[in-house]
Amino acid sequence: MTDTKSSLIRLRGHLVEEDEFGRWNLNDIWLLAKAPQSRLPEIWTRMKKTVRLEKELQKKVTNLNLKENRPNIPVLHGEADRGSSGTFAHPVLAAAYAGYLSPKLEIETRQVWLRFRAGDPTLADEILQRASPEDNQWVGVRALGRAKRNEFTSVLQSHGVEGKGYALCTDAVYIGLFDANAQQLRIDKGLATRSANLRDAMDGDELVSVMFAESLSRKKIQDEDTIGNAKCIVATKRSTAFVRQAIEANNRANATIEG
Repeated sequence: MTDTKSSLIRLRGHLVEEDEFGRWNLNDIWLLAKAPQSRLPEIWTRMKKTVRLEKELQKKVTNLNLKENRPNIPVLHGEADRGSSGTFAHPVLAAAYAGYLSPKLEIETRQVWLRFRAGDPTLADEILQRASPEDNQWVGVRALGRAKRNEFTSVLQSHGVEGKGYALCTDAVYIGLFDANAQQLRIDKGLATRSANLRDAMDGDELVSVMFAESLSRKKIQDEDTIGNAKCIVATKRSTAFVRQAIEANNRANATIEG
């Protein structure tokens, strides 16, 4: 059973993996249902009824994404290189699959999804009550880092960053701190797919460093009224270099004390 730190989806006491697009891991649902091999997700997804449901849901999701100018994401996605754990589906499909396994499980799945959509804070709290102090601390840092990330990207947008500029600004942070871009960091951390969230694989110290760099970069861009991809990337590099220098200076000081 998947036990990802970032997931807030819990069914019957087990975490269900959620990818960065909000799709649920159907194999986790299959495992917790203790269903037979004949009801694996890859079999269910090929059924005519499922194909029809997928097509209709995709139409609705596609129309909504177009209206809100968001990238269109498949409602059902399977990756061969992930073996039996790679079928991810929109929560509507996840609930339908749960119902295919057990009507009772479908009701439980829909209830959890409704709480999740409503932003019920007790859902996260229920999970963290069972977590270790280390995981609670990690989740706190991750949540704050997510908020600061949103502030950073909002400033980039309001200062004329477009297209690949967002990814290049992000890479400016990663390269400045870790000497590797996002793609290389994914490889280093053993993330096999682009759907896996890189920051969910970072430890607390790495998250704090990234958060600090993006916060300083945001302030620099705002204070200097930097406009456009190229200039915002340069501003991000400079702010991140300051963070890197501070970290290295602290490490040298600690090494001197210990020596």
